[in-house]
Amino acid sequence: MHVDGFREYCLRKPGATESTPFGEDNLVFKVGGKMFALLALDEIPAACNLKCDPDLALELRDRYEQVRPGYHMSKKHWNTVELGTGLSDLEVRKMIDHSYELVVKGLPKKKRTRLGGL
Repeated sequence: MHVDGFREYCLRKPGATESTPFGEDNLVFKVGGKMFALLALDEIPAACNLKCDPDLALELRDRYEQVRPGYHMSKKHWNTVELGTGLSDLEVRKMIDHSYELVVKGLPKKKRTRLGGL
């Protein structure tokens, strides 16, 4: 998956917003005011940080060389994923979905309801 596809997929999520609080080279995707993805545009290869269940995070790091502990994030709850280096688009989309769902699950009920009951 390339940067444009990553960005478009994140923004299709219900309630997703995009901002650049860390500068123009880092796109932050949030839902309900909480970050679910960060895309580093200045990395070669392009890389993103995605929230992940701690057990699954370890499994994904073991399974894929393109997945490592979250850079500048909680290593337990975040993975850094290289884009365009061998992971299938489907696998990256699954990781984005998982991150988004974890964040939505942690939102107050009122915010979840506004997102369509997710």
